[in-house]
Amino acid sequence: MQGQNQQQAYDRGITIFSPDGRLYQVEYAREAVKRGTASIGVRTTDGVVIAVDKRIRSPLMERDSVEKIHKADDHIGIASAGHVADARQLIDFARRRAQVNELRYGEPIAVETLTKEVTDYIQQYTQVGGARPFGVALIIAGIANGEPKLYETDPSGTPYEWKALAVGADRGDIREYLEENYSDDMDLDGGVGLALAALASVNDDGLTTEGIGVATIDVETEQFHELTEDEKVEYLEEFELLAEDEPEENSEE
Repeated sequence: MQGQNQQQAYDRGITIFSPDGRLYQVEYAREAVKRGTASIGVRTTDGVVIAVDKRIRSPLMERDSVEKIHKADDHIGIASAGHVADARQLIDFARRRAQVNELRYGEPIAVETLTKEVTDYIQQYTQVGGARPFGVALIIAGIANGEPKLYETDPSGTPYEWKALAVGADRGDIREYLEENYSDDMDLDGGVGLALAALASVNDDGLTTEGIGVATIDVETEQFHELTEDEKVEYLEEFELLAEDEPEENSEE
């Protein structure tokens, strides 16, 4: 009983380490990330891909209101998993930092620089009393000096660079799939296919265009592009991932 009371005391204080060197609130924030639907990033030779599971809880909900992919700058995209409101705060911060860099230095911000500025901001909330950590993980993807870059932010404020990664629900299973199927020499289309196949590996019923979001940033144009409904259908059909009840043609109204 005494041990439980002691742990609860450390639970309440974000700035207090437990005797075994843990910050419980940061660990709980990581658990919050796992409750969010999956987001995936894949780095290829000619660009980066981000794909998200954006399944809607009710047919009454407007699908466009489910935002998991965001444009931070012309050459940078961000996907999130975890608390949506926390993600919006961090993405707004990232957009402001990208604009400040453009105005101050007259050039687009580097992907690594933006990632570290975001993680520095996140880290502050692990040291301030009366606040809580951000319960969200971000995938930050973009092009820097002609090179594709792919990063993850953690609720502790630590940046990681990846070739391919997953955050959110089923992260372990998706990461195993990526490790088994990733190739260093795959092209952008192959990266889209891998990301979608990784999502499908944890969705027994296949994928629908309404239930996913995909964006790419290619080396040639260095422009963020979110796939349209028709483009998603083409990829899903090409890689035989389309759910059986999904209509073959999607008309926009």
